[in-house]
Amino acid sequence: MNLTNDAYVISIRTRASSERYYRDKAGWVKESSRGRTFRATAEQVLNHVLPALAGVKANVTIKVEHREPTSSG
Repeated sequence: MNLTNDAYVISIRTRASSERYYRDKAGWVKESSRGRTFRATAEQVLNHVLPALAGVKANVTIKVEHREPTSSG
């Protein structure tokens, strides 16, 4: 079982939007609810995830999914 950062997808949902964060060969990627993708640093990912986990943001759901990376990335 692969437990490295590229084996996870982080989904953050609010009432109005959803975002997905995942890691590819070049680094972290943020995918917006409209399907647009943006490069993100690890610090930016943590800045979005940690407040929701700490309960600072209300009505936020975080889901972390494990996936085995494909050979093509």
